[in-house]
Amino acid sequence: MSGKRKSSTKQRTVKAMSLPAVRPKVAGIDVGSREHWVCGPASDDGEARVRAFGTTTSELEALVEWLLAQGVESAAMESTSVYWIPLYELLEARGIEPVLVNARQLRNVPGRKSDVRDCQWVQTLHSHGLLRGSFRPDEAIVRLRALQRQQANFVEQRTRCVQWMQKALDQMNVQVHHAVSDITGETGMAIVRAIVAGERDPHRLAAHRDKRCRKSQEEIAEHLRGNWREEHIFNLQSALRLYDAIQETIASYDQRLLKEIEALQPPERQDEPVPPHPNPVKEKAIRSRREQPLRTTLWRFSGADLCRIDGLSGGAARVILTEVGPNLAAFPTEDDFVSWLRLCPRTPITGGKPIKKRRQGLGANRIAGILRMAALSLQRSKSALGATFRRYARHKGGAVAVFATARKLAQLVYRTLRYGHVYTDIGEAAYELQFQTRRLAALKQTAKSLGYELVPTPQLDPAPG
Repeated sequence: MSGKRKSSTKQRTVKAMSLPAVRPKVAGIDVGSREHWVCGPASDDGEARVRAFGTTTSELEALVEWLLAQGVESAAMESTSVYWIPLYELLEARGIEPVLVNARQLRNVPGRKSDVRDCQWVQTLHSHGLLRGSFRPDEAIVRLRALQRQQANFVEQRTRCVQWMQKALDQMNVQVHHAVSDITGETGMAIVRAIVAGERDPHRLAAHRDKRCRKSQEEIAEHLRGNWREEHIFNLQSALRLYDAIQETIASYDQRLLKEIEALQPPERQDEPVPPHPNPVKEKAIRSRREQPLRTTLWRFSGADLCRIDGLSGGAARVILTEVGPNLAAFPTEDDFVSWLRLCPRTPITGGKPIKKRRQGLGANRIAGILRMAALSLQRSKSALGATFRRYARHKGGAVAVFATARKLAQLVYRTLRYGHVYTDIGEAAYELQFQTRRLAALKQTAKSLGYELVPTPQLDPAPG
């Protein structure tokens, strides 16, 4: 580092706080895009050791060597964008425990806010055991998570390509979305490709109709008459070309993820078939969606079949396992797991009274999003979870039903991965019977506490004739 930076650093440091330290050999790091400010353990005279480092690889290695020379055992840092990731991985590789801290825990820095004071404040809180690290899975799951998240980005881009194709068709008044329910289905894509290839006759375009379509060929042809303008055709060609390229990229990510997951399978389960699904109808649905190979791979990897849980597909199970892995020991209870997913209502209380809620964060957790989509798919399901969703929706509304059912799914996922719980659907009728039994027991208990006794009304036989 230059002499100018060292002198300015010394002038801006302050005396370390004299509170008793639980962990004296720790460091605090203020992460930035161009430089990292690091505060190591205090010197013998109480002076804080603060130094700035760049963000290049050589500077990061010098930072770690500086911490090792002071005997640092753990280093806390703020989760600033993605700038913390290279430093976190380097610290972990060199034997220093990295602690990634949520920025909300560090926002109240005393005195004038600066990078120097930030790193000292982080070191002080960490030395007194007042910081809680964010969850980060092990290295193998981190690799899977990086691939899964990038694939999700490509899926979003594929959706934009579909929207562009839809826009070009609408501008030509070619109503493919009225002819078929899904433009990306077999019939819809066959019609789009035929249009790009030069076909303009609506009856020949409608001949690509799949036999499973509800509308007849004549009805489909009526929606395929348009004004074929060249600029819109060119836009359609470009969007279709991008769509095909992204589809190919997504398929390559699927293959790479399967290979990575297969490499992590325990040897004793590498050749075992997945246990059959207790519901043959759902087993058939999984095979029709071509998710059976993915389901088998995930079961061999985790030892648990998340697809047995109603609403969870193979893709949803893969997102869950690539985000947190099969080991949920970092979450002592299912309530901790649900809280981490932000699927529990926030009820701040002070002085025994609830206070006004302030929204802290958007809860943009990928697992929570997948569970909400799974919960929404259960609204017409004849399963017990579907009955649960509808009961919540009747009393609290659809939004609360999605939130509450997603929370229930999170609990089932935790029990399956942590304790090996095997979920079995009891069915809608059995769930309603259980609910009515619990409701009747509660009513009897309430009546008894008031000095009354419930007496069932005898059912009268219908009058003859």
